Amino acid sequence: MNNSNDIYEIASSKLHGIGPIRAAQIISKIGSAEALFVNSVKSIWEETGISKSILKIMNREQALKLAEEQYNFNIKNKITSHFFMNKNYPRRLKQCSDPPIIIYSKGKMDLNQNKIVSIVGTRNLTNYGSKILHELIESLKSEQIQVISGLAYGVDILAHRLCVEHGLETIGVLGHGLDRIYPFKHRSTALEMMELGGLVTEFMINTNPDRENFPMRNRIVAGMADATIVIESKIKGGSIITAELANDYSRDVFAFPGDVDRPFSEGCNDLIRKQKAHLITKGDQFLTFMNWKETNKKQVQQKQLFHDLNPEEKKIADLLENENELHADVLCMKSGITPSQMNVHLFNLEMANVVQQLPGKRFKLV
Repeated sequence: MNNSNDIYEIASSKLHGIGPIRAAQIISKIGSAEALFVNSVKSIWEETGISKSILKIMNREQALKLAEEQYNFNIKNKITSHFFMNKNYPRRLKQCSDPPIIIYSKGKMDLNQNKIVSIVGTRNLTNYGSKILHELIESLKSEQIQVISGLAYGVDILAHRLCVEHGLETIGVLGHGLDRIYPFKHRSTALEMMELGGLVTEFMINTNPDRENFPMRNRIVAGMADATIVIESKIKGGSIITAELANDYSRDVFAFPGDVDRPFSEGCNDLIRKQKAHLITKGDQFLTFMNWKETNKKQVQQKQLFHDLNPEEKKIADLLENENELHADVLCMKSGITPSQMNVHLFNLEMANVVQQLPGKRFKLV
């Protein structure tokens, strides 16, 4: 068997009785995915404290067998794997509380673009929703924003198609493996997306598009983006789940309101009513809220501001520039600045309009 480290990384997602969160915790402690398969159960137990009974039922041999099959498929079909400890893993997804330990991508894309938005909504798109979506994509085109959706019927597929038409990078997140396209009707669009964007999934080959996979898919749609926009939705459904997850991840959520008599406006109106989404009526409003307009001018102004910062403040600004957004505790850890000093510096940076505080003590550059 090929003992490539890629195979160990893939296999770590298929261990019996060990989900992605626990697997990530174990690997972080023992240093590598390879150690999880090479080291003895006793050794892993001593280093991690994970119950021996859990470790003994991992079935490492079966996981490695499945991983080798996926690895060979990846090589043959030019699929890239993104392990949570590697640099090519989406940084926004890694900030979430429940990220997959590994994902797979096919196409030409940057999973760490500067500006990423998820667009979700009903499968039963109306003329009203279609009009909104056309205007929104036209607005996003001016700032070259990456668009993520789920390749489903309705809002998802129209968002992808409009991105292809306008030359915007777009990514479809799947609820199955990359050995198939579901719905099959969207295969031609998926192939077109490969030239500027592509497909992403956490599921291995031979995974069917089963119903229980799609809530898992939705957390990736929410987690990979800076913000989520809901176009049209019933009071319950996948798009509402995605919006709720985005809120849980401290990401901005936006919704277009609709007629109170429209069943596919109920979900959006409810999100706005409960203050779980910002009300917008045009794409330009979204860009303004996100400070995504006149990007080049803002970057020049930001660089000028950096020159006026003291060494500690510049260190914080540099970290945020590289990571997009970070929790205050992470900033302390990465910078070596004490929490009390960090609070002072962050306050000064806010007053100077260099950083913005987000929910959950997270910060990003203005």
